[in-house]
Amino acid sequence: MLPGSRKPGSTKRSTTLWLRAGLSRALLVLAMALTLLPGAAQAHTLLVMGDSLSAAYGIDPQAGWVSLLERKLGKGYTVINASISGETTSGGAARLPELLKQHRPDIVLLELGGNDGLRGLSPQQMKVNLAKMIERSRAEGARVLLLGIEVPPNYGPAYTNAFRNVFTQLADEYDLPLVPFLLEDVDLDSMLQADGIHPTAEAQPIILANVWAKLEPMLANGANDQR
Repeated sequence: MLPGSRKPGSTKRSTTLWLRAGLSRALLVLAMALTLLPGAAQAHTLLVMGDSLSAAYGIDPQAGWVSLLERKLGKGYTVINASISGETTSGGAARLPELLKQHRPDIVLLELGGNDGLRGLSPQQMKVNLAKMIERSRAEGARVLLLGIEVPPNYGPAYTNAFRNVFTQLADEYDLPLVPFLLEDVDLDSMLQADGIHPTAEAQPIILANVWAKLEPMLANGANDQR
């Protein structure tokens, strides 16, 4: 065969390969375009900003309420658990901006304040920190579900009432859905670990039910917060 000549059928094969490559590129462009269409199915991201109550302290992480939530939501949802044991509202406020930029959540589940209370920190400053987190989340396009917690009664009625009122006041001022007490219906005699603070694995489905009651309407209505 002379130099530069082609074997029989080589032109046909080249044309076929070229057509296949062009079709693959066209399909890729079409797929990308479909994701940009209004109403196109897209994954939704939930960011949980919490402390040990959401970090599954002392139990298997897969048994924690956040992991149970992720399994309940299933495909189409991504749950980012940014909870840290011992976290305060000031620590959460410092960490939140970077997390919002990194994950671009649709909903932020805000569960902080318990450690502020256990340390006897100012409820007013706690409110300021939580307000910053609410405003920053909204500025980044995320909706907020506020998860309230309470301190033991031995802190005295003045402090416990001021602490509890922080969550209800924020919910009113920002028109937020609120879980008034994350541990509602948890048996505090039999469902706490030996430290008397952290819920056991048996309590986690109850906690999830408390969260789900307020979260489900938010998922159903993607445009507006609902109580």
